[in-house]
Amino acid sequence: MKFGISTFITDLSTRPAPLGRAIEERGFDSLFIAEHSHIPVDRRSPYPPGGDLPDIYYRTLDPFVALTAAATVTERLLLGTGIALVSQRDPIHTAKEVASLDLVSDGRAVFGVGVGWNREEMANHGTDPATRGKLVNERLRAILELWTKEKAEFHGEFVDFDPVYAWPKPVRKPHPPLFVGGGRGAFPRVAELGDVWLANGVPPEVLAPQIEEMRAMAGRAVPVTVYGVPATTEAVEGYAQLDVERVLFYLPSDPEPATLAQLDQFAEVAARFR
Repeated sequence: MKFGISTFITDLSTRPAPLGRAIEERGFDSLFIAEHSHIPVDRRSPYPPGGDLPDIYYRTLDPFVALTAAATVTERLLLGTGIALVSQRDPIHTAKEVASLDLVSDGRAVFGVGVGWNREEMANHGTDPATRGKLVNERLRAILELWTKEKAEFHGEFVDFDPVYAWPKPVRKPHPPLFVGGGRGAFPRVAELGDVWLANGVPPEVLAPQIEEMRAMAGRAVPVTVYGVPATTEAVEGYAQLDVERVLFYLPSDPEPATLAQLDQFAEVAARFR
């Protein structure tokens, strides 16, 4: 089983370059960072875990700028969005951003994707929350065309463009892996488009039947990465028994001294399973 880090990088937390370097030095294989373009003042969408929305949601850096900074000081670390809100992103610009990250990192980009939960946030991007799932599917199909075709075109309900040239193409072939986030509602998207299911902190006893359901729908043994895992021996042991491919420890968005101390603790837990 592989071990990575999931976090929010903000203007108040450890900068992405020293963070990426510290994660790689401690033997973790990946860094996945969250995305929110903004938080509307008049937000009515409830925070999924309940309670007040944490401050980190208001202060996230652009994920591709942050991951590029981490790429410049690392050599092996996978650089992932966890997750990119495709419901709020232009597909042509997004295809170029991911491919550019893949190029400057020599093929280490991972495209973690999802539909999002903040209806007011996505509405500010012109997205109808009621159709965001269909919109995301179309945008992902269009992005795959832009990555893999010299002359790409797409004609759908939400995305429509005649043949275009779009470079750079990704270094990773056929394209950077798509890590599809979400629960059961995302399983059809995993089946059609996903390379990996990115499960969001589901406990092992709940995750086990969901993995079976997801793989049955996909008709193949889709790998599983679990986001936001507590860094305890008991939690990791439960996921190890399920033979998930990777767990991502959740790293608080702290200044550098606290971050380094936390990463050292995470590394001690991971070492017990290596």
